[in-house]
Amino acid sequence: MQETNGSPMIEAVGLSKFYGDFAAIRDVSFSVPRGQVAAFLGPNGAGKSTTMKLLTGFLSPSEGRASIAGYDITTDRLKSAVRLGYLPENGPLYPDMTPLGLLRFFGEARGINGARLRGRIDAVAEECGLADVLEKTISKLSKGYRQRVGMAQVLLHEPDVLIMDEPTTGLDPNQIRQVRGLIRSLGQTKTVLLSTHILQEVDAVADRVILISRGRIVFDGSPAGMVAGYASMEEAFHGLTGAAMPEAAEEKSTDEEEECQAGEE
Repeated sequence: MQETNGSPMIEAVGLSKFYGDFAAIRDVSFSVPRGQVAAFLGPNGAGKSTTMKLLTGFLSPSEGRASIAGYDITTDRLKSAVRLGYLPENGPLYPDMTPLGLLRFFGEARGINGARLRGRIDAVAEECGLADVLEKTISKLSKGYRQRVGMAQVLLHEPDVLIMDEPTTGLDPNQIRQVRGLIRSLGQTKTVLLSTHILQEVDAVADRVILISRGRIVFDGSPAGMVAGYASMEEAFHGLTGAAMPEAAEEKSTDEEEECQAGEE
């Protein structure tokens, strides 16, 4: 069903993903309204990336459902994709292209042309600090600049919902400050779900924390609520998640997820 006033822009209802007897996530449910930045936290192997791939349609759930802007990600994939911008940790870029060529390519693929495309490229280049490298080959750019190219591509079609996996990875302190400011600005009118390992990022940009451990949600509330009773956010994170998932389980999750993706492709 299409969104109505007050409807969540991101919704997960009973999401589970199984690989044989192993549950990457189990019964994950939450919703995020318009105008909120939610930080999605958890130890390595806890199910963050799996959940994000289910929310964006890159994986199919074993149980439950996910929707973006009121559109079911499984049955209304194309309609939900129009409303969604997804930035994976290592976003797909074509190294032989320039940022300008890449943005033109993705814009035209999304049906944006002419003056509107030129205007959107100018806007995202300014937002993401790409003006000086627009005509340089992507393969010659630093990791930080490549990350910014990925961010620009995500914003190009003006999505209502942004799902970002480690968006400040590889950025220097000045670039991190710029991206955090951009996320705060976007969060005033859009819906942002942000995965990060940098706990300072939660205080800097997030209105809310959703914490996952061993495939289940263990906390959902404000950053202040998460820290209540603990000396710091680091202590709260450790206290709520305990020891990280054993290495063997992490590897099993990653390997089986890759096999499943290959089969689904």
